[in-house]
Amino acid sequence: MTLDPITLTVIQAGLQQVCDEMDLAFSRAAFSPVIAEADDRSDGIYSAEDGSLIAQGAGGLPVFVGTMQYSTRILLERIRDGLTAAPEPGDMYAVNDPYLGGTHLMDVRFARPVYRGGEIFCWLSNTGHWPDIGGAVPGGFSASATSVEQEGLRLPPVKLFKRGRMDQEIYQIIASNIRVADQRIGDIKAQAAALDLGETRLAALLDRYGDQTVKEAIQELRSRAAQQMRTLIQEIPDGDYNSVAWVDSDGVVNEPLAIRLKVTKAGERLRFDFAGSSPPCQGPMNSVLATTISSVYLAVRHMFPEAPISAGAFEPLEVIRPVGTFLDAHYPRPVSGCAAEVSQRIAEAVFAALVEALPHRATAAPAGTSGNFALGGYDPKTDRSYVMYQLTGGGYGGYADGDGLSNGCSTIGISKAQPVEILEQNYPILFSHYALHEGSGGAGWRRGGLGLDYAVTLRRGDARASFVMDHGRFGPQGALGGLDGGTNTITVWRDGKPYVPAHLSKEQDIPLKVGDRVHVQTPGGGGYGDPARRDPAAVAEDVRLGRYTAADAKRLFGG
Repeated sequence: MTLDPITLTVIQAGLQQVCDEMDLAFSRAAFSPVIAEADDRSDGIYSAEDGSLIAQGAGGLPVFVGTMQYSTRILLERIRDGLTAAPEPGDMYAVNDPYLGGTHLMDVRFARPVYRGGEIFCWLSNTGHWPDIGGAVPGGFSASATSVEQEGLRLPPVKLFKRGRMDQEIYQIIASNIRVADQRIGDIKAQAAALDLGETRLAALLDRYGDQTVKEAIQELRSRAAQQMRTLIQEIPDGDYNSVAWVDSDGVVNEPLAIRLKVTKAGERLRFDFAGSSPPCQGPMNSVLATTISSVYLAVRHMFPEAPISAGAFEPLEVIRPVGTFLDAHYPRPVSGCAAEVSQRIAEAVFAALVEALPHRATAAPAGTSGNFALGGYDPKTDRSYVMYQLTGGGYGGYADGDGLSNGCSTIGISKAQPVEILEQNYPILFSHYALHEGSGGAGWRRGGLGLDYAVTLRRGDARASFVMDHGRFGPQGALGGLDGGTNTITVWRDGKPYVPAHLSKEQDIPLKVGDRVHVQTPGGGGYGDPARRDPAAVAEDVRLGRYTAADAKRLFGG
């Protein structure tokens, strides 16, 4: 059967719509602000044969594109090998094990088989960031963990829902190992409800066009995605392209970690080799293979946004397994910083390697940190414990057609910071200011965007603050003569005295009491091109708007 272009396009849009509706249902029903307001989640459809990506919600986190595909494949392999119980209609698996295709422990994935005529047609899967998963510190971002057990509860694929009903024994095991467990049931049911809705919407699509027609459309869409990516890759001249990106430290040993990348373009393929990167580290900045691969995928997608979100688009990309480096973590290496931070350094390395080959597509480095700030404590007013997770963005890098976006979301996702008002309503805190990080944009012909500058004061009770951020030691890289963006800074004011973490961007369990304040400035994006080429009128406008002082503008841009 040959599908006509209109039917193929309608089915493609229908599959996308199924995922978009799952995303929307998940966020609207979730309890935690990090999902309900920040949209730190993703939903997708995956192949019943090999777990490969069929479609993903447009509003889902890009970093989950590769990890959810990887984890679905691992789930299918474990079922075939008898390591995980075989599925039945209505079953739903939960898994967060980073070594089985995951990210960090806080990202919990659900997977559900979709049956047609007694056979599994495909799998639906989603990922949601739970605000707490147990472990040494509230929020799971243990900056000085030396093993994964210190980071929280690790779940292999288990049937949390059996024939549509939640297994109370498994749920009680989860609830007994995480903080504020009574609040997690809202997120769990929201996550399950999104997959329920996805099955209903997908069934309607299959009923309308027929299972076989949709199967053929999926194969055709995958084939076309692969061809489109091969065509896009041909824009790059054949050859080797090298770069280095740096992680501030691993949180335990106060020395930087190197991500060394060689990209080889040959014909219609790109090969990514991280040989020579730093060895496995003691602290939580190790990256599991699934996250490393997914980070490469999302970086390429940033440069070729017209390529479809499909397993086919990844076929021309080869990532050589970075054996013996911190980018190929194995048990029991801690990994809480892999998805939120290391993934963005990997993307930065890809941008830096290809910016000369693709100057019209690649950008200078963006802020490249999710600004992970977790605050856990007890609120005497509500007589309840709480865990607040705050994520923030920063400046984007300058690019050929313009200046970088200020206070944009992180490289790995479309998650947005929760509204200040929501956080103040839910937790005993008060924001004293929330503004742009002036002066943080890297100077260039196209300047980098500005980061964020905010301060939070504790209003009631006692609390503990933990941070896993990055770019505190090195600012985001400039490109083609542009200067680096401003660095990340953390200052904790206790009893009126400032405290700066030794690792600059990482520390855990900083005790706070009423009146203590946390002040964070996130990085600005790198500059693009020689700063001396910048239009003097644009520099004057930057000064007028307070993006730079007059003295800094003269020093950075000349004139």
